[in-house]
Amino acid sequence: MNSGNFPEKKNSNFRNKPRIDFEKFKRAKLDAEEFYKSIGEIYCPYLKEKISFNAKGLDHIKFGGWNKTRPLRDQYIRLRLLKLAPQIIRESHTLQEFFETTRLERRRINAKWQMSIEKTTYYGFVAIIRDCRIKIIIKSIEGGSKFFWSIIPFWKNRRYKVDENTVNNKKILHEGDLELQ
Repeated sequence: MNSGNFPEKKNSNFRNKPRIDFEKFKRAKLDAEEFYKSIGEIYCPYLKEKISFNAKGLDHIKFGGWNKTRPLRDQYIRLRLLKLAPQIIRESHTLQEFFETTRLERRRINAKWQMSIEKTTYYGFVAIIRDCRIKIIIKSIEGGSKFFWSIIPFWKNRRYKVDENTVNNKKILHEGDLELQ
């Protein structure tokens, strides 16, 4: 029942998504964190250098932005895919995406966290492993080394209404700002 303060969401996809069992999520999170910390660095043949798996990448999987937690379902999917990241980077010989921008970056300078405008570069690699199409994003901030930034399933299903009785699914490729993916 709508109190009049908020518009009703008639086609809300949120209710239709299956819930993630919290115990299953916690187990996946612990396993992924342990695995992530064991990786260290992976050599990328395309970039011809080692890519570090630092805290920034793991934080980005759990948080969409600084201090903004991702939904559990989103985290769960990314955490489960994480074990494929080293293989994708190790076997990447072709770059599928490249994006350079100037943006505010949060950096630790003289023991303090500060925001500064930095030249930031993103590299995207796509792979199909075990019938999963996955995109890996590697990030580089000017003056620093390249590091793992994100892993995402490369498509999502978007429901759209054809007519009053028919609802179809459409696969939408991820696109747009690589910082947010």
